[in-house]
Amino acid sequence: MQTTSTLGAPALAAPPASRLRWLGPALGLLLALGALYILTAVYLAGETLLAGAILATLAIAAWVYSSQRLYAYRYLFPGIAAVLIFVVFPILYTVSMSFSNASSRNLLSFQRATQYFLDETYAGEGRSLQFSLYAQGGGYQLRLQDEEAGTAFQAGPLPLDKPDPAKVKAVPASGEPGTEPLPLKDVIRLQPALKALTLQMPDGTELRSTGLRSFGPVNHLYKQEAPGQLKNQQDGSLLTANMRTGFYERADGTAVQPGFQVGIGLEHYRRIFTDEAFREPFLRIFGWTVAFAALTVLFAASLGMLLAVLLTWEALRFRSVYQTLLFLPYAVPGFISILVFKGLFNNNFGEINLILDGLFGIKPAWFSDPLLAKAMLLIVNTWLGYPYMMVICMGLIKAIPADLYEASAVAGAGPLTNFFRITLPLVLKPLTPLLIAAFAFNFNNFVLISLLTNGRPDFLDTKIPAGTTDILVSYTYRMAFEDSGQNFGLAAAVSTVIFAMVALLSWINLRAARVTKEVN
Repeated sequence: MQTTSTLGAPALAAPPASRLRWLGPALGLLLALGALYILTAVYLAGETLLAGAILATLAIAAWVYSSQRLYAYRYLFPGIAAVLIFVVFPILYTVSMSFSNASSRNLLSFQRATQYFLDETYAGEGRSLQFSLYAQGGGYQLRLQDEEAGTAFQAGPLPLDKPDPAKVKAVPASGEPGTEPLPLKDVIRLQPALKALTLQMPDGTELRSTGLRSFGPVNHLYKQEAPGQLKNQQDGSLLTANMRTGFYERADGTAVQPGFQVGIGLEHYRRIFTDEAFREPFLRIFGWTVAFAALTVLFAASLGMLLAVLLTWEALRFRSVYQTLLFLPYAVPGFISILVFKGLFNNNFGEINLILDGLFGIKPAWFSDPLLAKAMLLIVNTWLGYPYMMVICMGLIKAIPADLYEASAVAGAGPLTNFFRITLPLVLKPLTPLLIAAFAFNFNNFVLISLLTNGRPDFLDTKIPAGTTDILVSYTYRMAFEDSGQNFGLAAAVSTVIFAMVALLSWINLRAARVTKEVN
């Protein structure tokens, strides 16, 4: 059989699929190179744990997409990888931080803290030279003026676009620059790069930036004598690294900033559960957190269901108008509603107190009385949550067969009997997962607490700053970013405990729901 080409006819063009066969491997190669570049950058930035996670993800991806046995997992891998990176990794990172002394005073690694001390300098012997900067050839020329000797030196052109440490040689100036020096605002803008610059003069001395307009001789303050030991070049004193406290310490035990991170094992967890100063507010805040979440779900679900029952009453006129008006709170962004309520509950100028003062002659202190502050939180949170419950309940009520109510009416049952014997049992069962999710959400409802009371008023009998309206997540935020010295390790330990509590409560709720389902 002869082919078309052998007969002199033009050869058929290759099908599009075969012509684009190279596109997949090329795209994969580009993605792999990009991922390796990111991996290298993350590792060089000192994030070893994150770099390890990225490397493990890349290795698993290469295995999945190159093995025929794992062909089915190629479609699942992106979702699984997203869960590992955005859910599992943050959890593991938080848990690992809870075993360290990470805080605002112990942020650096041991190597970076050591390098910080080794980079410290002090003014050496010799006079400083005034300098000027000139734009030259896309860079900058630096000109030093020794006014006493009447000499000048120059260096450059220098890039000065990045604050990377560099050592350049200065040579005697060959003449006057032909342009005007840069103004002070440009010199200030280039200060990071100028501070990282070391000028080597013709006589071998090294000059570094000592001010906005001067370079002078400087010496390194510390010199490494041995691993974990630094010697002060000025007074000869020694700094010794204490791997238990995370600080370099002088001979008398005085800690020198900055500190570095070290592992402290279960110290934060021991403090949470055994330290009286910490345990007392923690237990009270935990109790309020559970009560806040449970009461919010109870009030919002009850109000939502009551309104849903009323709005499904066929004889009610203007039902659609009522539905729209009652759903409006859910259409307004939550933070705006919270700030509006904050103004309404203002002790002196809020409309609520003005009305109460006019009717009863009272002006409750909503923000300074702990009990009233908690009541205010529940009122606002119920207002924010009932529209969603109302809509869900209306949909569930519509799904109940009408013949049940007709049979009940024939038997002479009233509205209350219909609600407790027909509506509530048939609505509560499918509503249970939503109630569990609402409880877990309100357990960590940080936005409401932060915008409305910020956890205040504070407890007056605790050593650690804690608020009477704080829930666990806002209490953790105060420890990590506001009070208590920004103790990130302790906040991570509390977050881990909260995570375990929420997981345990959710598991119990799910088990209870399953048991109820099996019984029914």
